[in-house]
Amino acid sequence: MSLLLNEEQSLLKDSAKAFVDEHANLASIRAKRKEPKKAEIDLEKWKKVVDLGWTAIPFSEEYGGLGLGYAELGVVLEEIGRGLVDVPLFSNIVLAGGVLDLAGSEEQKKRYLPELISGTNFISLAYQEGARHTPNLITTTLSEKSEGFTLSGKKQLVLDGGSANHLIVVCRSSGAETDREGLSFVVVDAKAKGVVVKNNLLLDGSRAANIEFQDVFVSKEDLIGTLGQGADTLDQLYAQASVALSAEMLGSAQTAFEMTLEYLKVREQFGAKIGSFQGLKHRASRWFCEIELSKSIVLKALRAIDGDDPKKDKIAHACKARLSSSFHLSGIEGVQMHGGIGVTDEHDIGLYMKRARVTELLLGDEAYHREKFAALSGY
Repeated sequence: MSLLLNEEQSLLKDSAKAFVDEHANLASIRAKRKEPKKAEIDLEKWKKVVDLGWTAIPFSEEYGGLGLGYAELGVVLEEIGRGLVDVPLFSNIVLAGGVLDLAGSEEQKKRYLPELISGTNFISLAYQEGARHTPNLITTTLSEKSEGFTLSGKKQLVLDGGSANHLIVVCRSSGAETDREGLSFVVVDAKAKGVVVKNNLLLDGSRAANIEFQDVFVSKEDLIGTLGQGADTLDQLYAQASVALSAEMLGSAQTAFEMTLEYLKVREQFGAKIGSFQGLKHRASRWFCEIELSKSIVLKALRAIDGDDPKKDKIAHACKARLSSSFHLSGIEGVQMHGGIGVTDEHDIGLYMKRARVTELLLGDEAYHREKFAALSGY
């Protein structure tokens, strides 16, 4: 399999790069960190993303999509990662849109996917409950009633949850709190009675919310998929979302490297450019190799998702493990080679380090994915 972009993907990459060059605004990240209450979605910027057709990439033409794949979406996410561009493409299209695309009924797809694609509806996925990614740790309950269901529980780190019009909630309709069986998906109005949203900002300035569901009524029509049979869908969603996030992380890691390389060429110590020091050359060489390896695994994983490769879950775990490692390295080396200013918001490299710390934990860190990869490999 060729690990090169085709002509269509190359043109898409050029378009995304032009958008990022125009709209990357690291000053806005600093402003959000200083005044969290102003951390809202930039609707004008989001409209441009919609107009470029990126929200339509992974969805069928039947619902207003472009019928492309994750290889194309990954190209866009990589460029967005390069500039740390703040748009809810991952939360709305990859996570929430992914659930609807994988498990939604025809009626649900026809209702929600065109709204996601047109940018008129913001939908967030509420899945995490523990401090770290533990897919089967679900204590939010879905209790069946004669007229529908009652939803009760708490969710953490709901990406863009404070801006959402609707929430897709991973909940438990049966079984113990860590059982694989008994998981379900429901969609609820974010303004429904009993939904309590507390907005937060993560270390990198990205939006997340803690959400409590206090006996929220859910109609039977708002159940996504089969009651209690959501585990396989969740596995598939996490695989493709991990790969999509890895593509974004790759873009950020590359920019951190390029930024640091330029700094090594101009910073002087002891009468010489620090880039001439052998120790820093060796570290930069290792960093470069890590990024080149990451490029290959990301493209391979994106194509495995699109091609429904029987080994796609295994490849997805390898991909996220690699990118959690390489972006972590990028954050550390970028800051250390810049010196003390690197840990502050004053220099751009510090923002990439903070993004690395957040994304390496999202959907599971390196250790989690290495363990899953080993299990699938028979160890």
